[in-house]
Amino acid sequence: MTEASLSWQHQYLTVNQVRLHYVTQGSGDLVVLLHGFPEFWYSWRFQIPVLARHFKVVVPDLRGYNDSEKPAHGYDLDTLSQDVTALIQELGYERAHIVGHDCGGLIAWHVAARFPHMVQHLAVLNTPHPYRVGLELWQQLEHFWRNWPLLACHIPGLAEYWLGHHLRSFLQDLFQRYSIRKAAFSAETVQLYQAALEKAGAIAAVLKSYRHLFSPQQWWHLLQQHTEAITSPTLILWGADDPLAQPSLANGIEAWIHAPWRLKYLPDCGHWAQQEVPGLVNRELLAFLCA
Repeated sequence: MTEASLSWQHQYLTVNQVRLHYVTQGSGDLVVLLHGFPEFWYSWRFQIPVLARHFKVVVPDLRGYNDSEKPAHGYDLDTLSQDVTALIQELGYERAHIVGHDCGGLIAWHVAARFPHMVQHLAVLNTPHPYRVGLELWQQLEHFWRNWPLLACHIPGLAEYWLGHHLRSFLQDLFQRYSIRKAAFSAETVQLYQAALEKAGAIAAVLKSYRHLFSPQQWWHLLQQHTEAITSPTLILWGADDPLAQPSLANGIEAWIHAPWRLKYLPDCGHWAQQEVPGLVNRELLAFLCA
């Protein structure tokens, strides 16, 4: 327990018919941090106290994760985005700065596209635009085959059994495989992620969420929709050596952004940017959000 974490508050709100747990610190304009797979609010531990010097920071466990409710349904991008907008409103705000990583980044993109009036600034880490992801599913299937630990998560029954019996080794492999600065994931850190996934119903809910977000049906639906341009100022941070979400996925991203935007590649950094290079990420986020 660090001195900064002593002022974190753990709270709950029921929004969009789901009870969400979140960590909060600070006051002022609202910043919402959205974690990825298979993480929880703790992935933003280095950002919370730094951003809280200037903002009210709220970091939810996404639907199905850690201490949030784990319903049978509601893991599509539309519903997950409505969870975020309902949380903003329930907290008494009309809009917020939205920051997302990995699957949380996909949600952040979607919130900014569907609810532009509620997004003051958008920042995404190591996450392509959702429509680019949809195209990649069809055009670069070989890349997904190379990432077999994540591909295995799509197999119902087998994945639940595998993670239930080999959760620690799965997490260790996942964090090490897709990181460059591997010291970011100590045994104690991996243990905390393991404990979050060992909570009742968490593995099944997290896998359901992951499968739904990356299902062909989800992306076919998105590709058929009108492409709403992002109209909020946007910052894109990307690990320059990310072996999972390859930096080339940022190519052409300007086609979906009709607002001031900036792309910065983070040197010597893999997929878990806010944990591998927290100081650099904090500086970039502060400079962007405080501008």
